[in-house]
Amino acid sequence: MAYSSSSLPPLCEKISYKNYFLRAVDLTILGLLFSLLLYRILLMNQNNTVWVVAFLCESFFSFIWLLITCIKWSPAAYKSYPERLDERINFRVHDLPSVDMFVTTADPVREPPILVANTLLSLLALNYPANKLACYVSDDGCSPLTYFSLKEASKFAKIWVPFCKKYNVKVRAPFRYFLNPPVPTESSEFSKDWEMTKREYEKLSRKVEDATGDSHWLDAEDDFEAFSNTKPNDHSTIVKVVWENKGGVGEENEVPHFVYISREKRPNYLHHYKAGAMNFLVRVSGLMTNAPYMLNVDCDMYANEADVVRQAMCIFLQKSVNSKHCAFVQYPQDFYDSNADELTVLQSYLGQGIAGIQGPIYAGSGCFHTRRVMYGLSIDDLEEDGSLSSVAARKYLAEENLEREFGNSKEMVKSVVEALQRKPNPQNTLANSLEAAQEVGHCHYEYQTIWGKTIGWLYESTAEDANTSIGIHSRGWTSSYISPEPPAFLGAMPPGGPEAMLQQRRWATGLLEVLFNKQSPLIGMFCRKIRFRQTLAYLYIFTWGLRSIPELFYCLLPAYCLLHNSALFPKGVYLGIIVTLVGMHCLYTLWEFMSLGFSVQSWFVSQSFWRIKTTCSWLFSIPDIILKLLGISKTVFIVTKKTMPKTMSGSGSGKSQREDDCPNKDSGKFEFDGSLYFLPGTFIVLVNLAAIAGFSVGLHRLSHRHGGGSSGLAEACGSILVVMLFLPFLKGMFGKGKYGIPLSTISKAAFLAVLFVVFAL
Repeated sequence: MAYSSSSLPPLCEKISYKNYFLRAVDLTILGLLFSLLLYRILLMNQNNTVWVVAFLCESFFSFIWLLITCIKWSPAAYKSYPERLDERINFRVHDLPSVDMFVTTADPVREPPILVANTLLSLLALNYPANKLACYVSDDGCSPLTYFSLKEASKFAKIWVPFCKKYNVKVRAPFRYFLNPPVPTESSEFSKDWEMTKREYEKLSRKVEDATGDSHWLDAEDDFEAFSNTKPNDHSTIVKVVWENKGGVGEENEVPHFVYISREKRPNYLHHYKAGAMNFLVRVSGLMTNAPYMLNVDCDMYANEADVVRQAMCIFLQKSVNSKHCAFVQYPQDFYDSNADELTVLQSYLGQGIAGIQGPIYAGSGCFHTRRVMYGLSIDDLEEDGSLSSVAARKYLAEENLEREFGNSKEMVKSVVEALQRKPNPQNTLANSLEAAQEVGHCHYEYQTIWGKTIGWLYESTAEDANTSIGIHSRGWTSSYISPEPPAFLGAMPPGGPEAMLQQRRWATGLLEVLFNKQSPLIGMFCRKIRFRQTLAYLYIFTWGLRSIPELFYCLLPAYCLLHNSALFPKGVYLGIIVTLVGMHCLYTLWEFMSLGFSVQSWFVSQSFWRIKTTCSWLFSIPDIILKLLGISKTVFIVTKKTMPKTMSGSGSGKSQREDDCPNKDSGKFEFDGSLYFLPGTFIVLVNLAAIAGFSVGLHRLSHRHGGGSSGLAEACGSILVVMLFLPFLKGMFGKGKYGIPLSTISKAAFLAVLFVVFAL
């Protein structure tokens, strides 16, 4: 019996989450903000400069809430049906396409090799034909330890992959799976295999741990000769086929291709950080396997859902206009620790809101990309059936154009042509492409090409994900958002402290770089194919760093008014605007957290961390971007330190995976060091404490009023609220060790606080 794709049920469906009550709440809060601004304008002449500063800050907050309201207006997500994909395969309506999987690492100290190995193992064991998968690990640190660990992991994969597929293991990262013993009701065969597999994983872990302190293995094998006399920032290209799947039929005992690469680095060349590594991955994979789809995963984000590839293919293979125009499928970034509740909520509401416009923003990990879109194609270059138009064919397939744009490698040009024309993957031996792969990894290969400019991952920003994302949407493409349960990928966030501040600064700086480069949404809304509301979504994301200034001022204004004896908030019945605004915002955000299963404490901690990261971390992105725009210095990509969790329980889904893991005694504590990140927060706390103390003893009455009203209980409550939000800093002043603020930081903050008090009085 013959079947057509139209006679079968759809592979996916778009689900809209319109909630008119939430729309009404968003509009009410927006109306209250505009009412407050109007009130300030009407009474501007009767008050001093504090009123003007407050008006400017509140104008910025109103603009941000306007963007949020526009973004959240029509939330959506896609639901996929992988079981229906199998029907297509059985009826030969579709054949499963190949997928190249990319993992990036850069520092064996800050990114432990055993963590990278677990991510690799989770990808190799996915529920997808092994002959259709290839995993490429880019090691930008050129570490023999990382290579040794991955090589050993590939040996263990020959045990791990068949075990996972035989018993349909749910969690396919060994360090998570082996936390719990097998259920007593399981068969004796399973228990025996489980014990054997666990022993082999423990051997792997011990080998990696022993190798960390002893490098005798480096000289024991000729395989490590390429790493001799290398430095992380000065070495030749290394490409090694660690494992090649020569079975080629996709049986359960097969292991996918695995290739280790490290691009050439020299001190006097720009390397473009992660974006440069991703583009090298695209080139090498194009030469070896040239899969039409590419999965990008951070080295600490293991695959938690075995059917994740099938889910994404449901989007790409669906015969609809939206699916034909889909450039990438983004999964939310979920985490197995309790440091990411705020990000989870942000993705659940704002993320789905953006997904309902033109599609989600590429988040740097957990994303399936279409290769030919990454090669620069626009929506206008395609015919109805997805093939290249005649104009596009003349433009893209001319050999002289391809060599000029993609580099002078004949093999690379050939692979680009095959990818653009959607030709089947050549079944070549991977070793045959090693020489060409070495060539496209040279430092000078991208010189005078358009890599990083209009093709591949885009340069000019340390936030290469957002920069690349807006470039794709600006060419008219859409994207899709899938939020499965259990989560598709899980990782760990850095604990609250120096590493979190470093990560937030890098994000904010990178996003500001995009705001001021040629991909800026301020330009795109007028001359590109990006939708207007999608532009507003990017504008909201890219202005994160700018929010630090009004947030900082607003944290200091209540204290200044108490010390200066001037009014910040309206008096009488108009004070109700402020009270209603604060109350509605608190209840609204609390509902968002609790509706996802988080606690009231989690909500308060997240509100506190938002204020802290905005004023203490994002603030430093402002001088970073100013110095770059002035040509004085360049921004630097610093790798965030990843750690293997010590104690975890459970391997379930939902809240139990995100919030209830890692129940150790240090959970929720904020760490400090002597960096400048903690100076603004300490200064804010000291200033507000001084203002509260002064108000308590009536010091504010000694100050002269300069027009307008005097300070009162409302301003005092404002200062108390600020201190509560910066509670980790208040505790840090009396803490010890890494949980205490260094005396040097407290001394600097105290000096600045004294100057502030004297100025205010």
